[in-house]
Amino acid sequence: MIPAAKPIVGDAEREAVDAVLASGGLAQGPQVAAFEQEFSEVVGGAKCVAVNSGTSAIHMALLALGVDAGDEVVVPSFTFAATANAVALAGATPVFADIDERTFNIDPAHVASLVTDRTKVIMPVHLYGQPADMTALSALAGGRGLLILEDAAQAHAATWEGRPAGSLGDAGAFSFYPTKNMTSGEGGMVTTGSAEVARTVQLLRNQGMEKRYHNELVGFNTRMTDIHAAIGRVQLRNLAGWTQQRQANALFLDEHLEGVVTPFVDPRAMHVYHQYTIKVPGFDRDSFVEQLAARGVGSGVYYPIPVHRLPSFDLDVDLPVTARVAGEVISLPVHPALTDQDLETIVRVVNEVARAGS
Repeated sequence: MIPAAKPIVGDAEREAVDAVLASGGLAQGPQVAAFEQEFSEVVGGAKCVAVNSGTSAIHMALLALGVDAGDEVVVPSFTFAATANAVALAGATPVFADIDERTFNIDPAHVASLVTDRTKVIMPVHLYGQPADMTALSALAGGRGLLILEDAAQAHAATWEGRPAGSLGDAGAFSFYPTKNMTSGEGGMVTTGSAEVARTVQLLRNQGMEKRYHNELVGFNTRMTDIHAAIGRVQLRNLAGWTQQRQANALFLDEHLEGVVTPFVDPRAMHVYHQYTIKVPGFDRDSFVEQLAARGVGSGVYYPIPVHRLPSFDLDVDLPVTARVAGEVISLPVHPALTDQDLETIVRVVNEVARAGS
């Protein structure tokens, strides 16, 4: 089976972890500080604060931006539940917006229709590795006095009009989960141009204190360990090469797949292909996935149930594009570990299944 995703971890990561273990300093320390500094280069020099997960990154960023009970945060429903979960955990209300059918990202026009006097933040998700339309969203936010938090969990090194994801709003949030474009084993990063926001996240992740036992606010324990940071630092050195390989793999699939709708890339964006997501309108999507698996090609469906329809939210909201796309998408393997033979097999199998169902 060709796996849908495959973390790449080698001797360098093991050696980095062994060095931390030998040092005796396992919690947040010099490795975390170095990882933050090095990741800053990926986001155009923005300030970076490492935390223990991508969900924590969103949660801490929302709190640092001043989101509180009674506030509304506009989010897409076509995303992983963590996006909306973090809003609810901050005490605010997620307001679900529809998406652009071509890019799968939040639709700025629909966002504009949802803004109320309670709206505080717009949270676009740079889904699958392609940034949302930050030009339109920034204009909307600026005109309404709103803040933007980028959910960049899938968009390491992606750009919009030449500017890196995570530097386009008031803050950004990245994930280093094992299947992301780079991993720290588990972890996240808050990015921001604001020294005040960065310091607030630093306090929040560490029980609200900068100086030991002098707690300035009520905080959490969402620190990243030096073990995880050491893995992340090694992975970061490979990010550029892995990104180029993902893009090359995606180009091969673009040029050879038939009978399915391949990903649209906005000319203003640099897509980093966390996922290579096709649409199969006119097919039974679940059957299509099963037939791929039967022929040795793994795949994923991200996401089969819109967040507003999950039992955790269960809202009666009409998002027609989201509803349609959720029944049509399949993410094919695009990760850097794929061989030329793997890519040829993926193309052959997808085209066979598409032809058989046509």
